[in-house]
Amino acid sequence: MPLQEFLLADTPETLEHALAMLRSLRVVGVDVERADWNRYYRAAALVQVGGEGLVAIVDPLALGRLDPLQAFLAERLVVLHAMENDLGPLATLGVCPVRIEDTSIAAALLGLATGLEGLLRDVLGVVPHGDKATMQRAAWEDRPLRHDMLRYAAGDVADLPELWRVLEERLLATERMSWYRQELAAALAQPSVEARRDWTRTKGAGRLNAAAKARLRALWDAREKIARETNTAPARIAGDRVLVDLAITPPAKLPELGRRGVRRAAVRDFGQRLLDAIASGEHAAVASLPSRNGRRGRAAFEDDRAKADRLRAIRSEHARRLGLDPGVLCPSRTLLTALLSDPASPDELRVALGLRAWQWQQLGAAFCEALSLDGSGDPGTTGSTRGEETRMADLLNPDALHHALDRLEGWSGTGEGIAKSYEFRDFAEALAFVNRVGELAEDMNHHPDIEIRWNKVRLGLVTHSAGGVTQADLDLAARIEGLSTA
Repeated sequence: MPLQEFLLADTPETLEHALAMLRSLRVVGVDVERADWNRYYRAAALVQVGGEGLVAIVDPLALGRLDPLQAFLAERLVVLHAMENDLGPLATLGVCPVRIEDTSIAAALLGLATGLEGLLRDVLGVVPHGDKATMQRAAWEDRPLRHDMLRYAAGDVADLPELWRVLEERLLATERMSWYRQELAAALAQPSVEARRDWTRTKGAGRLNAAAKARLRALWDAREKIARETNTAPARIAGDRVLVDLAITPPAKLPELGRRGVRRAAVRDFGQRLLDAIASGEHAAVASLPSRNGRRGRAAFEDDRAKADRLRAIRSEHARRLGLDPGVLCPSRTLLTALLSDPASPDELRVALGLRAWQWQQLGAAFCEALSLDGSGDPGTTGSTRGEETRMADLLNPDALHHALDRLEGWSGTGEGIAKSYEFRDFAEALAFVNRVGELAEDMNHHPDIEIRWNKVRLGLVTHSAGGVTQADLDLAARIEGLSTA
């Protein structure tokens, strides 16, 4: 239903009036506009509540704790979109919804785009008001708020209940409601965003040697402590790339920190703490520095990477059949990590991968077959023969490859490898593109061959462990295309 009316609630009286306007709704959408770009902890600048074209826009900066809103929501079903962005800021205001649904999770399990704007357009035919990019950059903590900002904020929740109703029907029709319930429960059980931060997720950490990793861990811990103490966004102290650079080539003196990318105020206030952290990490053994989840793992060998490629190809094929993004079935980053735990049985593999029941139901049998794991945990007796059959099954046949390349503009090749050349304005732009491709490749744990000549970049893709082109190569090519057109 189109947005009909919204009320700004910035006093106890206007909050009471706004909630009274919504009294008849049993299902309401809720969204938060945040004001924490420079803060460590997430904070709400606005809270929008509504449905059926009616929206209350609540100003927590003027009201503080929102006990009346908590009492109102406790009696209703609350629909959120990407709730991870909203639940933390709401909790700081004393608002903890009891019954929750999430349209982003539902959309992912239906193979739909998970962006709210696209979902509203594609599922309900609703075109949001205002320019999304402009509103994302808006200063939501400034007062007074412009009318166009208020209208945009109201549009984020006016149709959320109806969107959930349609997605719920589709989940039931496709028999994926149990998948959704498992994913929702897992999302609700997760620790806060701040508690899940982990130094091993720093981009580039995996490429460092032992000594540099020890320095990076010490630097990361120091930055994290400073960020929590001062409620400052870590990047406002020093970005991840800066930390990696400092870990690789430690600075000798305090002034060098500023020249290496640490913000001037951070050098002045915290520079010595960062230098001390580097010194403390100089002789630390990486083996004694597990990630926050306690995993140490062992070094990866070529055979491990080959197995991870095989699992990735299997996952991609199953995801294609189900119409899902492969990462929804199983995140790429877990594949190699799970193999490095040397699982000896299907149960150990499932635990190592962290798969929920519905994901294991889709992938478990194929994964175990590819790794020659049987029910007793002993390697199967058809190892080499089965491995060869799996390898051949992973390779794309010529027709499938031809049709896939038709959908990838500029990519060409044969079953032995595919490639594409890109041209940029200058070397700096070409190098920036290569860096983005490198980060993407690390995330997917699948790496292209890269040639760079001034403003030209050539990328080649092949799954060496399979002896040719697999779905994993096409997945990476498609993601790279997203980078090149962004």
